[in-house]
Amino acid sequence: MNDARADLVGPVIEASDAGRAIVAAILSSNPGAFVEDRGAYLRVRAAHRCLLTREAAERELGHPFRLPTDLEPLMPAFKGMIRIAPDAVEWSFPGR
Repeated sequence: MNDARADLVGPVIEASDAGRAIVAAILSSNPGAFVEDRGAYLRVRAAHRCLLTREAAERELGHPFRLPTDLEPLMPAFKGMIRIAPDAVEWSFPGR
């Protein structure tokens, strides 16, 4: 069985004002990504790879954003392998 949704990765973000700004930052950097609004949380889905840059987060929030410190309380879960650097977070599948 080949389910296209099986290749989707990305974070689950709380549905707060800050969370919505982070989702907007992710969507601006990931063409084709989409959001499943679950009320209390927002599930971001992207094919194979999903990227959040500190620059995009700061642009949407209007203030400094530290990775991973400021992201952790907004992100209760994610799908895929996560790589965290001071300037970006990437969710992907191993080997991609």
